[in-house]
Formats: sequence, C-alpha cells, structure tokens
Amino acid sequence: MKPILLSGFADEAANDKTVEQQFCAFAAMGLKYFTLRFIDAGEGIQNVMMLSPASIEKVIAKQQEYGLQVSSIGSPIGKVKLLDVDDGTSNRFVPFAEYLEKDVQRACDLANQFGTKLIRGFSFYHPRGTDPERHLTQAIDQLGAIASQCDKHGLTFGLEVEANLIGQSGRLLQKIYEGVHHPAMVLIFDGANLVCQGMSTDQVFEEYLAMKDGLGWVHIKDYCRPAEKTDHVDEESLAAFVPADEGDSGHEAILRDIKRSHTEIEARLAQRGIPGLFFDLEPHVKGGGQFGGFSGPDGFGIALRAFCKVLDYVQVPYSLRTYEDIRSTRVKHATPT
Repeated sequence: MKPILLSGFADEAANDKTVEQQFCAFAAMGLKYFTLRFIDAGEGIQNVMMLSPASIEKVIAKQQEYGLQVSSIGSPIGKVKLLDVDDGTSNRFVPFAEYLEKDVQRACDLANQFGTKLIRGFSFYHPRGTDPERHLTQAIDQLGAIASQCDKHGLTFGLEVEANLIGQSGRLLQKIYEGVHHPAMVLIFDGANLVCQGMSTDQVFEEYLAMKDGLGWVHIKDYCRPAEKTDHVDEESLAAFVPADEGDSGHEAILRDIKRSHTEIEARLAQRGIPGLFFDLEPHVKGGGQFGGFSGPDGFGIALRAFCKVLDYVQVPYSLRTYEDIRSTRVKHATPT
C-alpha cells in the first residue's frame, strides 16, 4: 500500500498563529504538508481568504524555507446562509452570483498561487429548525456551480461533513454528491463532526460508508460522545475533543476499510492531479468552534502521535520527515560569528 499523506491545519499548532510558529512546529513534528486557514504573516491574524499580496509572498517564501507544501486551502466557502431569512443565527447571507464571482473565485486564485489542487468547503446553512432535506435541490445547484468554477482552474472542491449545515451527515452528503455529479467535487469525512451530534461509533461508520464513494480526503479529530443526540449543535460550547485514539469515532474500523479501498481511491484522485489521500489533522484538543480550533504545539504533537499509533496498529503506512529528507534539501545558513 502506498503511504497515506499526513497534513494538518497549521494554525492549530501555533499559540500566536504566526507563520514562523506554524511552520516551525510542523517541520519539527516531521510533517511535509499543511492546510492553510488562519495565519499572521506580518499583518496580523487573517483568514487565508483575506491575505494581501505581501502576506501571500511571505507565506510562500517561508513554506519553501521550512520544506512545506500546502495540501488544501482551508476556506470557509459554503459557510453562509442558503436563504436570506432571519433564523436566530448570526450566519451571513450573500447573493449566490456575487458569492461565486468574489469568494469562490478568490479561493481558486489562492489555491493556484499556493500550488494546491484542493479547496475545503461546506454545504450551506439551511434555516435553523428546518429539515435540511427540503433544501437539497438548491444546495446541489449552488454546489454544482462551485465545482464547475473550481474545475475551470484545475481544482477540486472538498465538501466537509459538519453539524448544522445541509450536509450534516454522510447520508446527506452522498445525496449532494450524487446530485452534483461532477468530478471536481469530493467529500471530506470527519468523525468528530458526527460524534458531536450524538452519533454512536457504529452510526459514524455507517455515515462513513454512505459517503465513501465520493471520499476525497479525511479530517482527523475525535470527540467523546455526548449524552443525547441533537438536531442543532452549539459549536462554541463543544469541549470534548480528544486525540484519535481516545474518542468515539472508531477510526480503526474506518482506516481498515480505507486500507482495502486505497488503490481505487488513489486512482480516482490521481485523475484530478491530487498527489494522494490526505489525512488532515484538525485536533481541537484545546478547544474548537464554528470557524476553527486550537491545539497548541504540545496538543498538536500529542494528536499527531496518537493518530500515528492508530495507523501503526492497523498497519497503514505513512511518511514523516527523515534524515534523508534533510540531506536532500539542506539549505546552508550563514553561521554567526
């Protein structure tokens, strides 16, 4: 089996989210890829979508210095209201034509500038208290347009399963995937985002199977199951995120199934120019919310080692930096005198 590709949301590993802190932590942990979401490249902490040309230039220069590549743009595309109605939430609404022209185009431009084929995104907020299935048709139409826009730029849009959105389950995401039916859209599995809705380990595995045909990459974080199932998750109060070897997502069974299907998944991804199957760590072990989370350098290291322990147990190969990597890319720095 070809080694899977390890990546992570680098902003989670940095106390101040500076580019130097993020890249130092990832290089020291042996990671070669990172997902770009929030970063301070000298102009304060900004979402990737807001980076200036000067900040983009600095991030690119620093990632080359630290031997890192961008696995995906961790954009918030799709985390807006589907309909312009007051549902008691603070989620914003943007007319879709404007959203496609500005936000989606911006994400595509950034992906090409940073040399990644992947943009992470979401499936829109339906009005709170309504049945998400009622809104599938409109969501499919809009996500299909986003996929087409990404495809024009040689990119692939990944749709993450997450609470409170239309695609809040693997079953709903599969319906969206089949409805869009576009090679430039894939699905992103995240076990913790299902467990926090009250799903059991067995239910999480069933949701994974439902979205397996469209699997593009995997987010790695875990959660201890809450006492009751809920239709709406208060994301700002979530406080039970744990490393991948301690929660209720059942990563062992999921990894065993991916191991059996790995060759087929890799072949499908290769057709899109994607280098392999990414497992993207987003641990949230010190807290998480609607638009991000935090682990710190210590928490991220614990989460990475925990996931590697699970990978070793189920015998799924992966690659971290070795001394040979350093020898082949050694950069000579001036020695202070």
